[in-house]
Amino acid sequence: MKTKKKGNNWTAYYDPDTNRYFAKIMYTSREGREEYDYEITKEIYDRLGSFSDDVENERLIKTAKMSYSFENTMYGTLGPERTVWDEEANEAMKETVKKNS
Repeated sequence: MKTKKKGNNWTAYYDPDTNRYFAKIMYTSREGREEYDYEITKEIYDRLGSFSDDVENERLIKTAKMSYSFENTMYGTLGPERTVWDEEANEAMKETVKKNS
């Protein structure tokens, strides 16, 4: 099974060691950066990339459990500058990203 899938603003990861799936949505512009991390299901991972529009892929990712968000723009923060919703999932995703880099 593929361990990484990628779109314009999203990247999804599968960690075969833990059998867990994660996805990251990131928007970067000259106004700032937003990042949202999710722990996703196998079903979501399998469907990612099957849509012709990346917006549909992002909508699918957003149905999962968010584990981390970072929002910082030149117009002020949209929310907390950094919020960890699930510390364990956040750390597991960091390890998975390292393995796939």
